[in-house]
Amino acid sequence: MKRLTFTGLVLLICFQSFGQNKKTDYTEILNVIDLWLEAQRDFDRLPGMSVAIVQDQDIVFKNGYGYADLEKKTPMKPETLFSICSISKLFTSVAIMQLWEQGKIRMDDTLSALLPQYQINQKFSDSVPITVRSLLTHSSGLTRDIDSSWNAPNYYFLKTEELKAFMDKTESLYPASTYFQYSNLGMSLLGEIVANESGKSYNSYVEEFILKPLQLSDTRPYLPKEMWRKELATGYGALNRQGIRKMQPFFEINSYAPAAGFSSNVIDLAKFASWQFRLLSGTDPDVLKPSTLKEMQRIQWISPDKKRTWGYGFFIGYDGSGTATIGHDGYCPGYVSVVTIEPKSKIGVSVMINSQGVSIYRYSSQIFSFMNKFNSMETDTTTKNIDLTEYQGLFDSYGLDGETLVMPVKGKLILLDFPTHSPADDITEYKYIKRDVFRKIRPDDKSLGEELVFERDSKGKVSRVRSFSVYMNRME
Repeated sequence: MKRLTFTGLVLLICFQSFGQNKKTDYTEILNVIDLWLEAQRDFDRLPGMSVAIVQDQDIVFKNGYGYADLEKKTPMKPETLFSICSISKLFTSVAIMQLWEQGKIRMDDTLSALLPQYQINQKFSDSVPITVRSLLTHSSGLTRDIDSSWNAPNYYFLKTEELKAFMDKTESLYPASTYFQYSNLGMSLLGEIVANESGKSYNSYVEEFILKPLQLSDTRPYLPKEMWRKELATGYGALNRQGIRKMQPFFEINSYAPAAGFSSNVIDLAKFASWQFRLLSGTDPDVLKPSTLKEMQRIQWISPDKKRTWGYGFFIGYDGSGTATIGHDGYCPGYVSVVTIEPKSKIGVSVMINSQGVSIYRYSSQIFSFMNKFNSMETDTTTKNIDLTEYQGLFDSYGLDGETLVMPVKGKLILLDFPTHSPADDITEYKYIKRDVFRKIRPDDKSLGEELVFERDSKGKVSRVRSFSVYMNRME
């Protein structure tokens, strides 16, 4: 349980911050999240993973798991850099909205007027024009990509001059403003608009007017080759049948930089989430006007089946309770990442994994579920003078399930089996009855069910636990 002890020290600092700001103390559930992430990374055989959680303006959790480079055995850290791929689109969208605020462009300006040098064959005669608005909402009708950039093993992305030449051969896939079609090409063209209208290179513009003002010192509009396999994590492919993930080569995004070229870490993206909370609840401009960010995070496009909603650059989703989650993910060769905020709770989550073939939401969405589960749990104050930490630990249930985690949360014990991809839903709560004896709190009516009985060794230390007729030995 060394990781739990270490994390507890980190979370103590967070608790002090909570006390000063009168915010919810999530320490107990963050300890559970930490152990679940550590276990799940092992069971899913991921090379490495980095996670940060922010509550409004405070980073309340940050940790790395596994390795940034398997061959070198470089430990993963929250500071480790990743390709964040399509999360880059958020920074491009912010740049576009800055130009919109300044009156340099309008949402309904056409692509042909802003970039006459890029000729697109519009094969639908009755199509409305492609506009800034339709490019931001992925409803322009443009294809996703126009070449074979994403093909292994040699990932080659077109340079700007080559992109212009390819555009002459490119046809629209759909009439504009008709369907949602995710388009790296469309977002790359928005980056060209930023350069044309600002009079600066795209990279220079976002560095000067977005990254520096937000103090995102570890975020770059490119992948730093000199840092690859050092500060920049090594990327790996999907797990094959032999249980191996092959190392992926370094790649340069070139003309696709506005769509997928940035590098960052979970700490900087947590700061980016805090900036959004700050702007959404304030009145003073900070990189953008508050009203502009709200407009970006308002639904601007909804698919005909009403299952997909999109703002300006941001995806907008809703959980089962109707609570909005807003953000973006990124999938590039060897890397997956996500940054998501829940404006209602002011919780933001950033997760990065240095391998492909895995759903990043399997981790990020469950962190939100953990936090919401914690908020819905009742506190048992009758145990405030009882040390429940002597029961915490991992117990061996490999004969049936795997591992069972026992942890004190809100004056009760919770049990959670590893591995699980729905941990918050799988939590079982137990009420303290007397020393070493607990009873299950039924989720349907909160009445008490079966006993959970702990046994001790000759030194008085908890050594195993019994549920019904099943015994589980404590794991060291």
